[in-house]
Amino acid sequence: MDAELIERAQRGDREAFGQLVSRHYDFVRATAWRWSGNSTDADDIAQEVCVKIGAAIRGFRGASSFRTWLYTLTLNAARDHRRKRAREQQTFRAYAAEPQADAPGGDDNEISSALWAAVRALPERQCDAVLLVYGEGLSHSAAADVMGCSEATVSWQVHEARKRLKAMFGKEEV
Repeated sequence: MDAELIERAQRGDREAFGQLVSRHYDFVRATAWRWSGNSTDADDIAQEVCVKIGAAIRGFRGASSFRTWLYTLTLNAARDHRRKRAREQQTFRAYAAEPQADAPGGDDNEISSALWAAVRALPERQCDAVLLVYGEGLSHSAAADVMGCSEATVSWQVHEARKRLKAMFGKEEV
């Protein structure tokens, strides 16, 4: 059954692609969770893998099983996610260690000012989520209490904000 769906998806059949992703999503998410140990990160990784499947399905040649190919995509996405999170944490720790007042000159201050200006330009809920989580250092749970929504909603708002910020900064790491 996978072989037929793969073939149809490679030809651009969106329904077949959707069925293929649906059929294997639980496997991808479970693998991502085991690799990351965090439900929110697992959701982000699984979403990234689904996007990667769409971009890479035409290149699947069947040299290995589809599940093996999918496992490789998932592990690579999990590794990329871990490295990205480490860079983000390092960047935000560095910004948190510096005074928040606008100091004259310096590339770091200009980057920080541009980043926070871009954050403030986000849609209201995304801006609130990013400012609470990264600006105030609140957990997603605490930010959810402040915003009057679920923790998953805060996580989603932060995720969407990151995507917008990446687009604003020309796909540079944000």
